[in-house]
This record gives sequence, C-alpha cells and structure tokens, in this order.
Amino acid sequence: MSLQVLTYIVVGVSFVLYVGIAFATKARSTSEFYVAGRGINPVVNGMATAADWMSAASFISMAGMIAFLGYDGSVYLMGWTGGYVVLALLLAPYLRKFGRYTVPEFVGDRYGSQTARTVAVICLIVISFTYVIGQMRGVGIVFSRFLNVELVWGLITGMLIVWVYAVLGGMKGITYTQVAQYCVLIFAYTVPAVFIAFQLTGWLVPQVGFGASLNDGSGFLLDRLDQVVTDLGFTMYTDGSKAMIDVFFITVVLMLGTAGLPHVIVRFFTVKRVQDARISAGYALLFIALLYTAAPSVAALARWNLTETIQPGVVGTETGNLEYEQRPDWFKTWEKTGLVSFDDKNDDGRIQYYNDTNESFKDKAAEYGWEGNELTINRDIIVLANPEIAGLPDWVIALVAAGGIAAALSTAAGLLLVISAAISHDLIKSVFSRDISEKRELTASRITVTVAIICAGYVGFNPPDFVSQIVAYAFGLAASSLFPVILLGIFSVRMNKEGAVAGMLTGLIFTVTYILLFRGIIMEPLLPNTPEYWLFGISPEGIGAVGALLNFVVAITVSRLTPKPSEELVEMVEKMRVPN
Repeated sequence: MSLQVLTYIVVGVSFVLYVGIAFATKARSTSEFYVAGRGINPVVNGMATAADWMSAASFISMAGMIAFLGYDGSVYLMGWTGGYVVLALLLAPYLRKFGRYTVPEFVGDRYGSQTARTVAVICLIVISFTYVIGQMRGVGIVFSRFLNVELVWGLITGMLIVWVYAVLGGMKGITYTQVAQYCVLIFAYTVPAVFIAFQLTGWLVPQVGFGASLNDGSGFLLDRLDQVVTDLGFTMYTDGSKAMIDVFFITVVLMLGTAGLPHVIVRFFTVKRVQDARISAGYALLFIALLYTAAPSVAALARWNLTETIQPGVVGTETGNLEYEQRPDWFKTWEKTGLVSFDDKNDDGRIQYYNDTNESFKDKAAEYGWEGNELTINRDIIVLANPEIAGLPDWVIALVAAGGIAAALSTAAGLLLVISAAISHDLIKSVFSRDISEKRELTASRITVTVAIICAGYVGFNPPDFVSQIVAYAFGLAASSLFPVILLGIFSVRMNKEGAVAGMLTGLIFTVTYILLFRGIIMEPLLPNTPEYWLFGISPEGIGAVGALLNFVVAITVSRLTPKPSEELVEMVEKMRVPN
C-alpha cells in the first residue's frame, strides 16, 4: 500500500471518529454548548485541556523552533508549562467557584460593568483570533504535504471538519472530541520519537536519548550537534544567543499568557466542583508533559538527521556539500510544497547551506564558491518531515499526519467556541438583546462560529510568521490584557470597573502597537526587528510582560483615584476566595 493511500485511510478514520463523537454528544442547551453542562470528569477534562493546549504550535512548530534555535528555544518549554502552575494555583478554582460561562462574563459581573465586559470581549477576540491563525496555518501545512492538495484546499477541508464538530457539538462535543484528539496526537508524537531515538542512540526513551551517545561511537549527540552546526557557521546548539532580559520577559509572557488564555480558562468551567478545577489542571500538566519533555529530544534528533542528509561527511568543505541531483527522497517530496527550496546561486550543482548572517564565516565559505545561502527550510515542517528524513515506515509517517491535524483542529475548535460565546453570550445576550431566547442564542452562537472559521481560514492562508511565533504573540496579548484584570478581580476587593477598563485598554493597545511596529501583521513593519531597536532589548514575543506591568500599574492607580466598589461587589469577591 502506498504512503498516499495509507495517509488517506489513517486521516480519514480519525475524521470519522471526530465527527461521530460530535454527533453523539450534540449540545442541546446553552449550558452544554458553552460549558458542557458542567459535568465533565476531571481526568477527561485534563486530557481535553491538554489537547486544547497542545496546538499546532506545540505539535508542529515548537520542536522545529527548538531545532533551529537550540538552547534559545527552551524558553517556550519553560513558559508554556510553568503557566499551568500559575493557572492551577491562582485562577482556575476561583473562576470555577464564581460559576459563569465565559471570561468576559466573569469580568462584567465581578466589576459590575457592561463596559468592562465589552472591553474584555474585544481583548478575547483579538487574542483568540491571533491564536487561531496559527492553527489554520498548521492545518494547511499538514494537508499540503500528506494529502497532495494545495494549501487553500487543505485549509478549506480543515475548516469544514472543525465546523461540523464545533457547530454541532459545542463545548460538550468538543470536549470528548479533544479526548480522542489527544490520544491521536500524543501517540503520533511519541512513536516516531521512540523510533528515531533508538535508531541514533540505542535508547527507547527519547528523553534519555537526548543526553546519550550516538550509536556510531562518534560521541554524545549534543556534542556532535554542536560541532556540526558550528562547522556551518551557526551558533552552538547548546549555547544561547538571546539576551537574558529577552529570555526572562518571553518566559514571563508565556506563563502569564497561559493563565490568561480564554479558551484554556473556560475548560475549568466545565467540571462539577471547585476541587475538580485544581485536579483538572494537575492532570492537564501531566498529559502535556508527555509531549513537552520529549520535544527537546525530537528537536535535536531532527536537526542532526536534517543536517547529515544535506551536508554529509565533513561539513563546510567542498566534499561535504551534497550534489543537488543526489538529494534524498524526503527533500524532493517537500520541495513540491514550496516549504523546502534550493537556489543554486553559483551554478555548481551543490547544496551549500551556511549561516548567511555570520560575517566572520563568510570568507571561509567563500573559499568553496559560496555566494549566499542556497537552502531555505521552513521550520514548521521539522516534526512532520522527521519520520521521512529518518526513513521510518510509512505507517509512522501517516500517523504523524493524523497527529498534526488533530493538534491543530483541537485547539482551533476551542478558540472558535470562545469567540462564539463572547459574541453571542456576552454581547448579543447581555448587551444588545437581553430578552433573546435560549434557542435563538444557540443559533447565534453557531452562526458566529461559522463566520469566525471563514475569517480564520482566510488569514491562515497567508499568515505573518511561523506558527509558534504567531501563537507567542497571542500569549503576549493575553498576558497584557486579561490576566491582570482577572487576577486583581479575584484578590483585590479595591479594584473597580474604572481601573479594570483602563488597565485592559492600556495593556492591549501598548502590546498590539509594539507588535505591529516590528512584525507588521496587517501592514509593513515600521522598524527593523532587531535588538538595537527593541525597547530595553525586549523582542515582540516578550513585550506582553511589559504590557502586563503597565496594565497592573494603570489598573491599581485608577482604582485608587476613583470610587470604591459597592459593598455587594466586595462581598462577592470575599465569598469567591472562601472554600466551600
């Protein structure tokens, strides 16, 4: 059986499973649509939360980013996992006890203000839409390669699948669908990691193989990888090139952003009891760790295989450059997608892959006729291409395709649902048409999901950056806008609606402006995206931490200069912090 046919079968079976679950668990009330009727078991919710969390950025792009960044990529591991500790300790149980459907509803009721609720809706839409762009991009990349369709058709297919189980099932359907998707994606991620770790190091556990010696006796994996990449003029894999201040701020952003992501927070509204919210967070962290602890090994092994297949032998010498006609099969396959490309600048027929920005290395490379880097590899393909590069069986390659799609679709569905709930429940139901029936509200939710899917797919066709970096921007927006107002709403009885609104707007506007200046998501960037132009040396990925600080300062200051909250609101906050 050919790889193409096998991929169609594996991916098709997974789709049938997802859609079948959506039909079997169809939401029949707004409670089931928004929070799954608040009847989800903590273990099930933990697994669904892990799937919701481990998006295309985690499955497809994170290991690719670590593979190219090396030590600097570890910031994503620290920030994304550490954020769950913050969420479990400071937010989840209190929000569950408050007992609302959405994050904007909590903000509106806690501060007694429809204005605060509306501003929270705006923040939520900006955060979630930025995040979902990356998921749609991941869907397009997977379909483009494994189903041999153009990117646009891959996106359309993924959009249709998400529409079926998000519109029909709501949160109830999505929860059980995400459990199935977690099983698919974690199996798809770990199986090739085990194969490749054993193939190169003799260890079946990738986390152990990461620090082991290579089977050929040439030395430890990381030592050899350092040698290989420095021979190409790149920074040592185990050395960081990022400034410490930027590493610190990116880590803070990812932690606070995790705790402030609406589609993650809403998962803790679906359990029966307050205690279950904490238990769910613990299980989610456990399930997430299965992938995140394997990611550094996957990245290092992929970088080693990638470099060795393109630059065999003595790297950086004339004999170490691969003849283009001898390029491996995986290279030819991915060339068709446009995500791997070769530009023979000196017409010598050899693939010369050096660090194009290393001035001190250019003279050395020029000795071999180099006239600029001739190879372009999209880092988002690393995990998907890894089994092919390593020569693993076709069924493993097909499994990875299914896992990549599951990761992207599971998070996309959760994001689209919170966008839908914010518009239908927090705007239409609570602001514009308070007497709307439950049936009409449910219809409005489904229409909103449909519109959001179309918009996300359109932007996902031509995103502004790599998947994991787009997602990092969403975390910065969440950290700078929603996290401070939620935290202060739980632990500060003095916080009022004026402070909440001023803080959210300050954090959101500052962070969005900074990102647009350097990344130009909806326009051309106005400033070069280099450290000498950054504020205090903080990159756009880390600026959300500054936005969060500004949010805290403005919110606390304004609340002190304006009237105190009513006694009713103060009592509400006090009760929220008291155990049942």
